[in-house]
Amino acid sequence: MTATVAGTVGEALGAAADAFAAAGIDTPRLDAEVLLAEATGLDRVRLAADPGLGVEARAARDFGAMVRRRVRREPVAYILGRKGFRRIELEVDPRVLVPRPETELLVEIALELQPATVLDIGTGSGAIALALADELPAAAITATDTSLDALAVAQRNRGRLGADERVRLAYGSLEPGPFELVVANLPYVGEGEWQGLAAEIREFEPREALVAGPTGLEAIDALLAELSLAEELPGGVALELGQGQAPVVAELLRRAGFDRVESRRDLAGIQRVVLGRS
Repeated sequence: MTATVAGTVGEALGAAADAFAAAGIDTPRLDAEVLLAEATGLDRVRLAADPGLGVEARAARDFGAMVRRRVRREPVAYILGRKGFRRIELEVDPRVLVPRPETELLVEIALELQPATVLDIGTGSGAIALALADELPAAAITATDTSLDALAVAQRNRGRLGADERVRLAYGSLEPGPFELVVANLPYVGEGEWQGLAAEIREFEPREALVAGPTGLEAIDALLAELSLAEELPGGVALELGQGQAPVVAELLRRAGFDRVESRRDLAGIQRVVLGRS
């Protein structure tokens, strides 16, 4: 029996891309291709190579539902239920932030330093901790979060990736140490910046994982204050930051006792991570 066809790949992509552009989405064609690939089970190369290929009615219905969600500015990662991060794929939903490429800087720093023990604070989906379990197999990794919902997502990802024996999850922030390296992607958005963020962030991602307080530095300041009171400082602390925060955070690290401080820029040239070493 021949499946019912509802238009072609080219027609579906064109209509979706037009709708996304009208909704103010920055990458309309890319998003259309990713969602149609999901709906049809075909890869994007095949879709691009054969725009005249028919789209079966069931796939067209699924695609239409996804397009409507994206037009409302729901992130593609939440629509798909997953997001790639370095060499791993993570399940994600609105309980956790969508992992971002700039956060990979924290993983890269860990790979440079080759620590034997790592504490990932504010793990969310588990992206950093699980990427390190994949790429730094000799390290003992602990990951914490103050959100039980986030820890549930991280636990599921840990199980999917077979890292139950490699990554320890714990509720809270600091854990008994010392650790050779602490990495943290804490909330760093100031309350006054919230309304200026993209709709995908404002309307769908967890606000508590993004907004730290009036200045945006409250969570980082609190962590460094805790570390400075510990019996022994960790060997290093790497913190992801917002634009313009690097000079202030570098000074906070020095005050906490880290005498070697440097910043790392992301692909956009923003000082995205500050590393302090004791």
